[in-house]
Amino acid sequence: MTSPTIEPATPGAALEVRDVTVHYGEVLALDGASLRLERGIVCGLVGMNGSGKSTLFKVIMGMVKPDRGSVQILGGSPKEARKVGAVGYVPQNEDVDWAFPVSVRDVVMMGRYGFQGFTRRPRTADREAVDAALERVELTALADRSIGELSGGQRKRAFVARGLAQGAEVLLLDEPFAGVDKRSEATVTELLRELAADGRTVLVSSHDLHALPGLADEAVLLMRRVLMHASPAEVLRPENLARAFGVGPREAA
Repeated sequence: MTSPTIEPATPGAALEVRDVTVHYGEVLALDGASLRLERGIVCGLVGMNGSGKSTLFKVIMGMVKPDRGSVQILGGSPKEARKVGAVGYVPQNEDVDWAFPVSVRDVVMMGRYGFQGFTRRPRTADREAVDAALERVELTALADRSIGELSGGQRKRAFVARGLAQGAEVLLLDEPFAGVDKRSEATVTELLRELAADGRTVLVSSHDLHALPGLADEAVLLMRRVLMHASPAEVLRPENLARAFGVGPREAA
């Protein structure tokens, strides 16, 4: 698999969001949001519903064009990063027809489409990447099962595997623990820590504030703009959470 060739704009930088503002009609979704993430870390994204977390992910992916501001992934544009498979995205809700007869292996193979050309014909390297990704998320035994037959947690793990098979250097996960079983939560948490140790960069939003210190190296507090970017312990201080939630960590969770 060919590694992304985009070079970082500044040493160590994996993701840079600069002064991004987004409106949906009259609704202000992001207001001058700025964020910089280094390589090899897991960063937790914390904020209440409507704080702009999903919009931020979509701007980073190039799915939403900001009114103002810019995004660089490994020094290039979102479009360039997507073209070379440098960025992967696991949205909160996949737009999938769960009744359609597509296997778990097929879903993970979608992460290899950028390497297969117009024929979409898997090669040995593609099959090996898919097998390795399935093994890392502990879904090898379910590889040939229909994706619709999986539990919510297993489905999340399948879509994480898709990003792994793609070889993404920057991985975005929007609420990956919502509605999942404890085994899937533990598996994904361990995997994200391993990816960071391998030098990849992970930005993950989560409402489970109590689990944040065990998951993330850094945390970002968002309320349409970045209010704080610090250690999880610092972000989770009650006086800091109150800036975005108006409550303490036990109530916010």
